[in-house]
Amino acid sequence: MLKIRVIPALLLQDNGLVKTVQFQNPTYVGDPINAVRIFNTKEVDELILLDIVATQAKKNFSLKLISQIAEECFMPLTFGGGVRSLDDIKQLLNTGVEKVSINSAAIHNPSFIQQAAETFGSQSIIVSIDVKRHPQGMYEIFSEGGSRPAGIDPVEFSKQMEECGAGEIFLNSIDRDGTMTGYDLELIQKVSSSVSIPVIACGGAGRLEDFAKVAKEGGAAAAAAGSFFVFHGRRRAVLISFPTKKELEELFESNPGSVHSQTKPSS
Repeated sequence: MLKIRVIPALLLQDNGLVKTVQFQNPTYVGDPINAVRIFNTKEVDELILLDIVATQAKKNFSLKLISQIAEECFMPLTFGGGVRSLDDIKQLLNTGVEKVSINSAAIHNPSFIQQAAETFGSQSIIVSIDVKRHPQGMYEIFSEGGSRPAGIDPVEFSKQMEECGAGEIFLNSIDRDGTMTGYDLELIQKVSSSVSIPVIACGGAGRLEDFAKVAKEGGAAAAAAGSFFVFHGRRRAVLISFPTKKELEELFESNPGSVHSQTKPSS
């Protein structure tokens, strides 16, 4: 049966959760502790938390807040944003975070990933890659929260990160972020077919069947989404939701082309 992990991806700005569109114009969507408690009740299997201030402003993340979130979180938690040293990773894992996502530091110093994997184990290290598509069709990685072009091809970089010992690739389409228009299946397929480690696809989920499509057509091992789980209706009212286990089972038992179009999971 076709099945992938479905993961809420939350953006942290200072002490609140926000959601962006193409990495721009963050909109406040709620308190992180409250959101985690809601996802606990919905029996979410995994959660990703990304600190966009620590990423973009090169500030330190708040260990106190992360510890509070991890303490409330009943499911495995991944944290990313501003991770630049082995000590950063050690402190995060000590809070109860299970996996650490590394973005700009991997681009600037690929050997850091090798050091991290050797020190903490590949299962704890995720490399996050933010990608834009140029009008000519070429893909390019951007660093510093999607603000700076890195001049690097995502496929070649993903291969390099696998060789360095990364346990997973978190692949985020900047163009699709917050648009709810569907994943960039071409990008995801290019990367997932080039590596043997799991690829977590993010950016663009707008309906349940997108999760099935990103697995079948993109080859992703997991599907992450933000807006899909926090906005409801055309006016994008904030309402945290997640599919029931039954909805996901029915989704993955069906052919993606025949899955009932459902714009929101049960709230």
